[in-house]
Amino acid sequence: MERILVTGGVRCGKSRWAEQTMLELGTSVTYVTPGYPAEPDVDPEWAARVAAHRLARPASWATVETVDVAAAVRAEPGPVLVDCVGTWLTRQLDAVGWDTPRPVATSELERRIADLASAVAEHPGPIVLVTNEVGWGVVSEHASGRLFADLLGRANQALGAVCDDVVLLVAGRPLHL
Repeated sequence: MERILVTGGVRCGKSRWAEQTMLELGTSVTYVTPGYPAEPDVDPEWAARVAAHRLARPASWATVETVDVAAAVRAEPGPVLVDCVGTWLTRQLDAVGWDTPRPVATSELERRIADLASAVAEHPGPIVLVTNEVGWGVVSEHASGRLFADLLGRANQALGAVCDDVVLLVAGRPLHL
């Protein structure tokens, strides 16, 4: 196993499959979470989810919470699990500004996507990235939703191009593409 992109719908088992795949390596893993740190005062339900995920991981796994996933991947020569690219993209859109004119936002985000894909391609150890498939549903009536879906599709394609395997999870079952 070198580079794997795991995709699928919400709650299809992507994270569980990715974690199990990394467990099979029998080594410590750096778990990169691209979200902001969970704040129990702000969103108790989200904080509880994050805490449950942490408790389920082996104690030898390090957690890195950062919005700069490319830098985190470059900094870690060993096994890395990134969960998830959709959250990373959301944080990047937060930084660029959801109301930034679409051509400006798209150009900047495509640069950031290319940087992440480059970091993944250069990573010397095993890496698994978890992402979402958002293109199988209704096209959003909101410009921000369409922008997110378009950019996540581009990110998934860029990452899939530098990965050795792309795994689609459906109902907990992996399909190697």
